[in-house]
Amino acid sequence: MRLTLLLASLFLAQSALAAPPNIILMMADDFGYECVSANGGESYQTPNLDRLAATGMRFEHCHAQPLCTPTRVQLMTGRYNVRNYINFGTLLRSEITFGTLFKNAGYATAVCGKWQLGREVDSPQHFGFDESLLWQHTRRPPRYANAGLELNGVEKQYPEGSYGPKVINDFALDFITRNKAKSFFLYYPFMLTHNPFQPTPDSPDWDPKTNSEKAQQADKHFADMVAYMDKMIGLLDAKLGELGIRDNTLLLFLGDNGTNKGITSRFKGSDYKGGKGSTVQNGHHVPLIASWPAVMKQGRVNQDLISSADFLPTICQAADIAVPQGVDGISFLPQLRGESGTPRESIYMWYSPRQSRDMTVRESVFNHGYKLYRTGEFYDLSADPWETKAMNSTALTSVESEARAKLQTALDQFNAARPSVLDEEFKKRGPADEGEDAPKKKRKGKDKTK
Repeated sequence: MRLTLLLASLFLAQSALAAPPNIILMMADDFGYECVSANGGESYQTPNLDRLAATGMRFEHCHAQPLCTPTRVQLMTGRYNVRNYINFGTLLRSEITFGTLFKNAGYATAVCGKWQLGREVDSPQHFGFDESLLWQHTRRPPRYANAGLELNGVEKQYPEGSYGPKVINDFALDFITRNKAKSFFLYYPFMLTHNPFQPTPDSPDWDPKTNSEKAQQADKHFADMVAYMDKMIGLLDAKLGELGIRDNTLLLFLGDNGTNKGITSRFKGSDYKGGKGSTVQNGHHVPLIASWPAVMKQGRVNQDLISSADFLPTICQAADIAVPQGVDGISFLPQLRGESGTPRESIYMWYSPRQSRDMTVRESVFNHGYKLYRTGEFYDLSADPWETKAMNSTALTSVESEARAKLQTALDQFNAARPSVLDEEFKKRGPADEGEDAPKKKRKGKDKTK
């Protein structure tokens, strides 16, 4: 009898691991690489992220776009912004997202947290999510104390004393609990740690009656917000273990862009200023931590280049879902498995916030050592990581010339990648008129550019 029970339990365990994995993709808001203590950060407490990194994989060279919406569009579609980005706060409804791909593959799907990708009531469902609890979907009320959110497109005002990130996390815990018996995909773009920097319920000066987005004591409360986000990650991880589904759940965590420019952190013994919005490294170098106990048996650190475009093909490959044509991302699933994979030789970046009437674009390609802009500036990132002075193109060494030529070839692949219809569409729509990080209202007919 005991042998029969043992064989049955072993069979169930093997069957669970053979099933398609659950996928949870978490993304922090305005949270750069320097903010995680496992990466060398010294200003904030991130014990749960550190634990996931110690038992999973920590990537040292993950890069997103420098601003919120550009990264979200690239992450969800696996395509560079040059192909599908119009303006701030918009994801073209013609795009195929990882939500659609997982839903069509039979997964239960949900998105919770910050949206900022279209005000249509059905927008999350249109992009493949069965369920949603979001901030900045159909409107833009306060997000933290006494938050205004949208549950499946229905506007909800949460009661006095509630905290938006906790309400969102409770939704996430409920979703995975209800779907523990089947495969699920949860996309969880945190509202934290974006300004306004306000107390959390764990802060000594938490005020449950707050009903505005007015910031207070930036540095102090940013640290509190980091700690609270890490706490929510810990609760999510613990729930997976409680439900018995942790082993076959792939957790991925990244930041959407660099830290707010008003925040200076200590990183590896030095001050490190946030660079959100900048095409220099502190604007787009973000943390990436992966944990999947069934596959990742020991902690590792990876040095490969990872782009925010790479997540869609990675999670699709993990779930054995076909990747659509036209995706720019490269799967890093082999690296998660401890294999060498096909690491990127470089990362291409087409960045234009489109928050004002100008069509300014910063276009570049870079690798571990060098960076080349479309306008010709060439930087040695090892000697000049902050891009303070472009190299003299007539005085390059043979090694530098070879590196520049290689990056130029990579950049040339995208010479005609921008569909002209997208810029025509932007001219019709104009910049975002309201939204996170959008510029102030125009005055006297003049545009306010960032």
